[in-house]
Amino acid sequence: MSTPSESYLKVHYELRPAKQVERRMLVDALQMLAIAGFPIRDYQYTGMGSIYFIDFMLLHRLLGIKNMLSVEFDRKIAKRVEFNKPFDCVRTEIGPIGETIPSLSKDLKHLLWLDYDEILTSSHLQDVSLATTYLSVGSILLVTVDIEPPTANDNPDEWRQYFAAEVREYLDPSLEIKAFAKSELPQRNVELIAKAIKAGITGRTGVEFLPLFNFLYQDGHQMLTMGGMVGSAVEKRKIKGSGLADVSYFRDNFDNKPCIIKVPRLTRKERQHLDSFMPCKDSWKPEEFEISSENVTAYRDIYRFCPTYAELFL
Repeated sequence: MSTPSESYLKVHYELRPAKQVERRMLVDALQMLAIAGFPIRDYQYTGMGSIYFIDFMLLHRLLGIKNMLSVEFDRKIAKRVEFNKPFDCVRTEIGPIGETIPSLSKDLKHLLWLDYDEILTSSHLQDVSLATTYLSVGSILLVTVDIEPPTANDNPDEWRQYFAAEVREYLDPSLEIKAFAKSELPQRNVELIAKAIKAGITGRTGVEFLPLFNFLYQDGHQMLTMGGMVGSAVEKRKIKGSGLADVSYFRDNFDNKPCIIKVPRLTRKERQHLDSFMPCKDSWKPEEFEISSENVTAYRDIYRFCPTYAELFL
């Protein structure tokens, strides 16, 4: 089993704008699913809150989820995790998430976020497969991994060797070296996670995994988040009627191009000006300052979800 990195010591999780955009898009989607009849408020949220618990605060405040469990691998910070939990309704466990998944109640619907901050490993894929094996119908699974090259050398053959050694049972052996170029690594990760999802759901009667999300974003490292629902024909109809198909970030097939979250670097004044024209037409650009059409389009795609940071003197 791989040991998770101590990323909480390296990155302040509250100050990751692309990640925060992703979180808000997910909340937006969950709100639409709630309107469509999914009892999101009564779901159990199980995630990896570390010492920051950002997801927990958003889901509790904005969606009213009260049944919450944070699983932390690192026993060295057990007291710190317990001290920092934001609400009394948050429970904490110390140990591998793979040991928790089989014990999740079959009588509840779950929102499980396997939010890894490392390169994909065999233990991650085992967790994913366990999740789609055990999660109750109507439950939602999210999986996040780091998709940077697995070694520091600029060597696709070396990267192929990593994946062949680490996740061989899910890897297509016919893939050539060029399939492991840096630009191809997002798709390789998508394929591997999708196969683990399928491995877990195979054998279950009357249910399938219904894709909902496929995000790519970068706050330093490039990250991938995939997700969807364990559902039957009933859940599929409710999703279809939820309005999710009309939003730009919805992905109902992992073969489709992912939703790329890009947060342009703008001043507060520039953002306020752009906001006054949102949502803008494809060809629109401001005349008051220089900005590329690419950045205007990127901002149009995320402006509803983009966080604003400010210094507060207490």
